[in-house]
Amino acid sequence: MSFLRPIRAAFDVLRGLAGDAPSLVRLSLRSRTALIAENLFLRKQLAFYQERDIRPRRLTDAARLWLVLWSRFFDWKSALIVVKPATLIGWHRKAFQLFWKWKSQPGRAPIPLRLRRLIVQMVRDNPTWGEERIAHELWLKLGIRISPRTVRAYWPSKGPWSHRNSQRWNTFVRNHARALLACDFMIAITVRFRVIYIFVLMEIGSRRIVHCNVTPHPTADWTIQQLREAIPSDHEYRFLIHDRHATFSSELDAAVTALGLQVLKTPIRAPQANAYCERLIGTMRRECLDYMVALNDRHLRTIVREWVSHYNRGRPHSSLGPGIPDQRSAPPAREHRHCFEDEERVTSMPVLGGLHHDYALERSAA
Repeated sequence: MSFLRPIRAAFDVLRGLAGDAPSLVRLSLRSRTALIAENLFLRKQLAFYQERDIRPRRLTDAARLWLVLWSRFFDWKSALIVVKPATLIGWHRKAFQLFWKWKSQPGRAPIPLRLRRLIVQMVRDNPTWGEERIAHELWLKLGIRISPRTVRAYWPSKGPWSHRNSQRWNTFVRNHARALLACDFMIAITVRFRVIYIFVLMEIGSRRIVHCNVTPHPTADWTIQQLREAIPSDHEYRFLIHDRHATFSSELDAAVTALGLQVLKTPIRAPQANAYCERLIGTMRRECLDYMVALNDRHLRTIVREWVSHYNRGRPHSSLGPGIPDQRSAPPAREHRHCFEDEERVTSMPVLGGLHHDYALERSAA
């Protein structure tokens, strides 16, 4: 991660300095004559590399720092070979700037890491809270007195928590899944190239298709009648999601309100706001309409109703755990996971002429 790079660079410099420190101590204990002789010996070898015009390798930060420190004890300009004198002076200035930058760190010390993580957790768990609410929670319930500005300093900068004007759409849908209905239209082409509209109404919480019907001419009155047939008088739904198509007129919204529902219109050109219904329409195309050719609207209605029955009663849904919308109880647990009992027999019932199959267990007579 980016914030670890300066720490790693400083650690590499310290490791390089620590590696050269034993050599410096050992050389300081030697006699002056031995040091002069070794210096001439190394200069002869360096002159050999200069004659061959061999470029030296790039110096590490630790080597640069050692050169800057050693240059303070002798006239280094005549001995400098690997770089220009201006480069060494630039290293010295950079080391001076880094030293005083470390010496004069502005601001107060950061709050403990555990408290910072707690603030981030509270922000993520409570999307409607602001910095003042979190500061008050910490003071009144945990006894930690902290300023709202300090809370804001450690607020997550990325993700949905950076915008706290309202809750996210996904959060709203998840909180009201059992009380949400969604509807939409899709089209199908018959064998004579007629366009037939399919109206779909689904319950988001259970993924169950509440109602489905077809018509060649969708109107607001026809759609209102479909909603009246599908939604019972003693329902527990609260919201109905639909887009801004002309069929969903103001008269339809008034009729929906009379049924005890609140209308939620999706934004313009935002099908993801009605994602569950859009996914249902895609599933209907991939598993049914892409493999069937309807003769007319009556034939299409028969096909769609048979597939809807299979969808509600026989098709597993991964979002349910997996589960089936109209499945009342799970099958009993088996003693052996991969073995059938002797009296059990697997039956298969074709759906849509064999396009899909429903499987079940039957017990043979003793």
